[in-house]
Amino acid sequence: MEFGIIPPVRTGATADPDWMTAFAQHVEQCGFESLVMVEHAVVISGYTSTYPYAKSGKMPLPDDCQIPDPLDLMAFLAAVTDRITLATGVLVVPNHPPVVLAKRIATVDVLSKGRVRMCLGVGWMEEELRATGADPRTRGRRTDETIEAMRVLWADAGPQGATYEGEFVSFSHAHSFPKPERGTVPLHIGGHSEAAARRAGRLGDGFQPLGLTPDDLALRVNQMRESAVDAGRDPEIIELSVSGYLPTTTEEEVAAAEAAGVDRMLLSTSMSEDLDGLAEEVSAFAARFGLPTVP
Repeated sequence: MEFGIIPPVRTGATADPDWMTAFAQHVEQCGFESLVMVEHAVVISGYTSTYPYAKSGKMPLPDDCQIPDPLDLMAFLAAVTDRITLATGVLVVPNHPPVVLAKRIATVDVLSKGRVRMCLGVGWMEEELRATGADPRTRGRRTDETIEAMRVLWADAGPQGATYEGEFVSFSHAHSFPKPERGTVPLHIGGHSEAAARRAGRLGDGFQPLGLTPDDLALRVNQMRESAVDAGRDPEIIELSVSGYLPTTTEEEVAAAEAAGVDRMLLSTSMSEDLDGLAEEVSAFAARFGLPTVP
């Protein structure tokens, strides 16, 4: 099983180029598989939408938290790292025009030499979606079409170009270059709902369930597998990533995840303001679990 890390977004450090450069290089050197970026295009003060991963219904980030655009941050980090995968967790798909998003993802993937993995979601803050011009009522269908349209644009369509006809996105004879390094980019689906699980089964290269109890996780994984079979896909090829917490994850939790067929654990970092101690936590975790240190 592999391990990724989510930087301490709450502190605002992800917008500090010097700190993020040092942190990304340290995480890479310690043998972690990926570095995961989050997204909020805007945060609307006084939002009434329910954040589904906290009992309070509010996300643990202040309204004025510095949250850089994840794709721009990934491009920046690509220039200061060599091998680590650069990922999102989660990019809010309805925030983005599908054709432009396809170009941006492919560009970062090429410039990073194929090190991009995208975890995509429909978003939970309806006020944010409206601010970006999206209708929360259609976010699921828009996300499905975006995934399909991006893959069409990334494929080699020959001299006639790519064609896609959907409810929200349509194009014909379209040429989008550069293509991703490996011809496509892994697209994982993030979320906690049955709809997310079934979307992962139909369309995803991976499933990243969020904020679930062990029983609910088992239910969602089964729903993902059922959806894959119904779509004529092999559920075994769909990767499974789960959440962890860097300071407290135990050997028993990792062993249980491995036994359950988890491919990757994505570790949140402490919400403490003690950024100086975070590098030591990263090193200690890597040593405890025998990650392959990079010379």
